[in-house]
Amino acid sequence: MTRPYFDDLPRLFAQNDTAALQAFGKHIHWGFWADPATADGSLEDFFQAAEQLSRQLLAHADIDDGLQILDAGCGFGGTIALLNGDYQNLHLTGININGEQVERASQTVQPQGSNQLNFVCGNACQLPFADQAFDVVLAVECIFAFPSREQFFAEVRRVLRPGGKLVLCDFLIPNSLGGLWKAFEGVTNYLVTRAYGKFTAEDNPPINFWTFAQYAQLAAATGLSSLKIEDITPNTVPTYPVVNRLMKAVDPSSTAATSGLAFLTRIGAIRYVILSYQMPLA
Repeated sequence: MTRPYFDDLPRLFAQNDTAALQAFGKHIHWGFWADPATADGSLEDFFQAAEQLSRQLLAHADIDDGLQILDAGCGFGGTIALLNGDYQNLHLTGININGEQVERASQTVQPQGSNQLNFVCGNACQLPFADQAFDVVLAVECIFAFPSREQFFAEVRRVLRPGGKLVLCDFLIPNSLGGLWKAFEGVTNYLVTRAYGKFTAEDNPPINFWTFAQYAQLAAATGLSSLKIEDITPNTVPTYPVVNRLMKAVDPSSTAATSGLAFLTRIGAIRYVILSYQMPLA
């Protein structure tokens, strides 16, 4: 069986697959278009939109020079590369459970100016860092593949400093559809995992989706204050035809998940959301 497309990216890069390199050589997430009508379907346009999605998320984090920042599920280090180029005296740490992705990030992202970079192969739900080590924790379109959102939030609360922020983006299910979603979750999880891979250890549970209400309950249970919820679903829709085209060229059978996600997005059954939280000040 062909490896899931995103699991197979390092092989495609090694073969100098120009389409894969241009689209996903830096970021492994969806794009953001301020005006979706301007999307032209090109790989360069998609790459710029992926850069903009990271910037959209970073705008919630109030980044400034001199901070300690953790990017959980850092992929190939694209978001860290943006921070590295825009700020000074940052201590930037990326963690990812996929060793191939960590290796590429370490090779392609080098510290600029007074910044310090460290890429670690590890589990975001078992962070190998000291208590109160970070001012900001980021999780860009990856938390759905973590072993447990509850464990991740608990770890974030441990490693964040007082007043520190967690900013993430995720695919969310409207509260009104939570019960109905359960009936289709098994099929959806299989298709998504088959197409995109799990990005995680083999013994982890399958990719899963949460409702807005579940996030609110988790934040309250963890002791994090919800700062903002930004629904950017319409701004991400031009991603789907680009990703479908890329995946179809490698494995025509892999496009069912992207087509399904696109359909569910168009009918409002899946929302793409940026969520930000803050630790208590004391």
